[in-house]
Amino acid sequence: MPSEPCLSPALQLLLWHSALWPVQEASPLDPASSLPQSFLLKCLEQVRKIQSDGAALQEKLTACLSQLHSGLFLYQGLLQALAGVSPELAPTVDMLQLDVANFATTVWQQMEDLGVAPALQPTQGTMPTFTSAFQRRAGGVLVTSHLQSFLKLAYRVLRYLAQP
Repeated sequence: MPSEPCLSPALQLLLWHSALWPVQEASPLDPASSLPQSFLLKCLEQVRKIQSDGAALQEKLTACLSQLHSGLFLYQGLLQALAGVSPELAPTVDMLQLDVANFATTVWQQMEDLGVAPALQPTQGTMPTFTSAFQRRAGGVLVTSHLQSFLKLAYRVLRYLAQP
């Protein structure tokens, strides 16, 4: 008696699936199927609710990313306005400006990947001009203080969104 080849269960499942796939595609459900009308209506209602909830969540996430990008873009400009605050702080301000710009770019790229980025990137509005050393230092304190508060809030929001 010849022995039959032994196929692994995974391979058998794959063969069955590939054999049945064209049948599933070729035979749509009969409109007068045996599914109760009440069941179909309930399923349609659930699909609409899930679609609505998904759209609302996407709108909130889009608004969150947009606000995050706008804030980073604003602080990027404010940090540029602080150029020349003092020679000893210049490298730190430059590094902070670069980090903020990189973060803003990352958020923008994510918005583009999700298809929610506006057609054009925002342009920088009029930034303050600090004409004296005192104004640059005072402006530096205010800008970095507000930037810290903004980043703390952004961190809390991003941590919340990252939770399963």
